[in-house]
Amino acid sequence: MSEPEVGLRERVKEPPSALLVESYYRPAVARAQAAVFDHEMWAHCAHGLMLERQGIVGREAIAACLRTVLDLAAQGPESVPVDHRSEDLYSYVERRIVQALGPDVGGRLHTGRSRNDLNATTWRMALRGDLIAVQRALLGLRGTLLRLAEKHAGVVMPGYTHSQHAQPVTFGYWLLSAADVLARDQARLAGALAHTDRCPLGAGALTTTAFPLNRGLTADLLGFAGPLEIAYDAVSTHDDGLEACSTLAVLATFLSRLATDLISWSTWEYGFVEMADRHSAVSSIMPQKKNPAALEHVRAAAGMIQGALTAALTCNKNTPFADVGDAVTAVNEPILDAALRSRRILAVMEEVFAGLTLRPERMARAAAEGFGSATELADVIVRESGMSFRMAHNVVALVVRDALAAGLPADAIRSADLDRAATALFGRPLGVPEAAVAQALDPAANIRARTVLGGPAPAEIARLLAARQAALARDAAAVEAIARRIAAARDRCLAAAREMAGPAAR
Repeated sequence: MSEPEVGLRERVKEPPSALLVESYYRPAVARAQAAVFDHEMWAHCAHGLMLERQGIVGREAIAACLRTVLDLAAQGPESVPVDHRSEDLYSYVERRIVQALGPDVGGRLHTGRSRNDLNATTWRMALRGDLIAVQRALLGLRGTLLRLAEKHAGVVMPGYTHSQHAQPVTFGYWLLSAADVLARDQARLAGALAHTDRCPLGAGALTTTAFPLNRGLTADLLGFAGPLEIAYDAVSTHDDGLEACSTLAVLATFLSRLATDLISWSTWEYGFVEMADRHSAVSSIMPQKKNPAALEHVRAAAGMIQGALTAALTCNKNTPFADVGDAVTAVNEPILDAALRSRRILAVMEEVFAGLTLRPERMARAAAEGFGSATELADVIVRESGMSFRMAHNVVALVVRDALAAGLPADAIRSADLDRAATALFGRPLGVPEAAVAQALDPAANIRARTVLGGPAPAEIARLLAARQAALARDAAAVEAIARRIAAARDRCLAAAREMAGPAAR
C-alpha cells in the first residue's frame, strides 16, 4: 500500500486564493528560497543531531532524514517542488522529506519544533550574515577615510557652518571627522548583531515542548552566541531586525550627507574635488556635463533604506504581542533589502573616495578668501590687547564689513584697520603688531594653532589617526571572530551530519 500524501492545508478544505498566491505566497516562498534555503538545511541538520543525542528520535531515522536533507542542500532550492499551497518554504521541504522517506521516518525530523521557531531562526541567520557583510563594507570605508585623512592632513580648505565659510580646516580633518561618525555606526551595528545572534530554535510555537530538547546544543551547532531564552519572546518579536534596520537607516543618512558635500564640492562653483570618470555620467544633450551619478545613487538608496525602516516599523505597529505574520515575518523583506542596499552603497562610497582628485590650490584659496580666519583675529586681539572677546568680536565684525564693502580680501586687513574700528567703537586703538595680524589671517597658521584636544593641528591629527587606526583594527578583529565562530560551527554541524548520515550522504 502506498504511503498517504502529507498535505499542506489539512485544516482548510479549499486551495488558497489565486490572488493571495500571487500577492503573498509566491513572492514569500521565492524570497525564502533565495535568502534562507541554505540556512534551513543547516538548521535541519542541527535539530536532527540534537534529537538523536537527546534520545528523542532514534539514530536510524535521523540518519535517513539527514541523508535526505544533505542531498537537498547539495541540489539547491530547485530540489524542492513548490505548488504555492503554502506561504513558507519549510512546508515544501518537509513534504519533500516525507515523500522520500515516508511519514513515519520523514515525519520525525519535526519533533519538538514548529515553523515558528524554525523560521525565526533561519531569518535571524540570514540577517546575521548580512550584518557581518555590512560591517565588513563599513570597515573598508573607514579604512579608506583614515588613509586619505593621513594623506590629506595638510590640505587646507574652508570649514562650513550653515553652508557659509566658518573657520579653516583641512580635508584630512573633515575625513577624520566622518570616520568617527562611521565608527559609531560600527558600534551600533555590533550591538544589533549581538541582539540578532541569539537562537530561537527550540521555542516551538510559543512555549517550548515537553520533549527534552537541548537548546544550547542547537544554538552552538548553528554558530549562535546562545539561545534566545524565553520561548514566547523568541517567536513573537523581531526587534533585532527593527534595531538593525534603524541602525542601517542612521548609517545611510550620514552617507547621504557625505555624498551631498562631495556633490557640492565637485561643482564648477566650488571646484574642490573631481570625481573619477567611472563614478560619473554624461548628459544626453549637454556635452560639457559630468554628473555625479554614483553619489546621487547613494542619496537615493539612503532614502530607500529609510523607507525600509518605516515599512518595518509600520508592519509592527498595532499588532498583538504574539507570533503574527505582519509583525514577525513581513518585516524580513524590508530589513534584508536595507542590509543589501547598505552594503552596496558603502562599497560605492569607498570607491568614490578612493577615486577623488583634489584641487588643493583652489581649496586653499577659498579658505583665504572667505574670512574664515576672523575668529582667530578676534582671539589675537584678546591675547595682544587684553580686550574682552565680545569687544574684539565687534571690532573684527566692523573691519570685515568694511573690507567686504571695499571688495578687499581677508589678507588685506592691517593693524591700522583694527585700530580705526576699535577707536570708533570703544575710543581707543589696539596696537596689535602687524606680524600678529598676518599670522591670524593665515588659514594654515590658524589650523596649526588649534592644538586643543580634537582640533585640526598636525600633532593632534597624528594622535587621533593613530588611535582610530587601532580602533579600526580592534573592530575588524571582533567582526572576523564572529564570522569564524559561525563558519566553524557550520563546518562542525555539517561534518557531524554527514558522519551520522553515512557514506550515502553527499
